Amino acid sequence: MAGDGAPGLRIEARETGFTRDLMTISWRSIRAIPKERQSLIPAIVIPVFWLAVNVGALEEVAGRLFPELDYRGFQLPVAVLFAVTGVSRASALVTDLRGGYFDRLTVSPVSRLSLLLGLMAADWLLATSLTIPVLALGWLLGVEFATGLAGMAVFVFIAGLWGIAFTGFLYAIALRTANPSAVASGLLLFFPFAFVTTSFMPRDALTDWMSTAAGFNPVTYLLAALRSLVLDGWDPNTIAIGLAAVLGVGAISLSLALMALRGRLDPA
Repeated sequence: MAGDGAPGLRIEARETGFTRDLMTISWRSIRAIPKERQSLIPAIVIPVFWLAVNVGALEEVAGRLFPELDYRGFQLPVAVLFAVTGVSRASALVTDLRGGYFDRLTVSPVSRLSLLLGLMAADWLLATSLTIPVLALGWLLGVEFATGLAGMAVFVFIAGLWGIAFTGFLYAIALRTANPSAVASGLLLFFPFAFVTTSFMPRDALTDWMSTAAGFNPVTYLLAALRSLVLDGWDPNTIAIGLAAVLGVGAISLSLALMALRGRLDPA
């Protein structure tokens, strides 16, 4: 099709569709990641610090209680969860909401679902990347995967899946409030997940009430799956239960985020 003011100039419409929109929004989010070093540094330092301090403080105690336990391998999945949880473009979404960019996107023919899933795809890439320095520290501490490189790949995949499962809560808050403080406060949701579970000791060492509470915590089963890959070898049943726990949390968080997106697009 020739342009009106330029004979012979062929102008073609950009290809549209969900996949194209998803890739475009994901790529925009990925390109912005290196500019946000202030949020990346804590995401690396905190889990590395957690692993080093917990191993230094509790390894001897755990060794007396559980002589056969490799406590460094036991703690590695916890440190990785601290690395991948809360890594989110939700704060960038708040900036887009407050600046009007999100509203401009909504009046374009872009797929509405890609507005959310594109950000989450970037989150998954970032979350899986953040596992690398933690795994490197684990390797320096002598941690070896009983399942080898294949198990390490599955470990990284499941950890990244948990990362995006949790971000659904943050996106729901961002879309509902467009408030950066509210999004930051949303990270407090992780504390019950992180500490009312087997973060420090195996479940057998917990008090009765703590063990019961941990049984209702999906992170207990996620940690069991990740630890099995590090310590025990391939255990399909444990891995499947851990995946089911992650997918259950993801189904809830994504549903909340989609409802918030629908409310943002159709306030009435």
